[in-house]
Amino acid sequence: MKRTRAIDILEKQKIGYEVREFEATEFTVEETAVALNLPLNILFKTLVVEGERNGLVMALIPGDQQLSLSKLAKVMRDKRCEMIDVEDLFRATGYLKGGCSPLGGRKAFPVYMHESALTYPRISVSAGLRGVQMLLDPHDLQRATRATVGDLIF
Repeated sequence: MKRTRAIDILEKQKIGYEVREFEATEFTVEETAVALNLPLNILFKTLVVEGERNGLVMALIPGDQQLSLSKLAKVMRDKRCEMIDVEDLFRATGYLKGGCSPLGGRKAFPVYMHESALTYPRISVSAGLRGVQMLLDPHDLQRATRATVGDLIF
């Protein structure tokens, strides 16, 4: 099993998790779903967004949904926000596209989690490397990231 900073954080906080690995080539949530035989609605994408006033934040949304920037801005109490360019992702977070985790980045950014996460016993998020996913209780992930929960999708 590959070790990542995200996994180390879960272990330090004594949070249970399961790691699943696969050979990633496309770096998409759809590829992950097929490779791990998981439904898209429990695979949560970590998207990095910049608020006009609040700076960079991470938004966790189901793999089968699209982020509503206006709803996220409202939840984060900002006037508006926009996705950062994928070219800026590594510099900002230390993560590459397809391997961005809400835990263990260069800096602990505010995290916003779509409310549907809490309706599942386990969800999957990136462990911080392409092709490495963590399955865990969404309530544990919320506590570990100090995530604000809200309606973030269309």
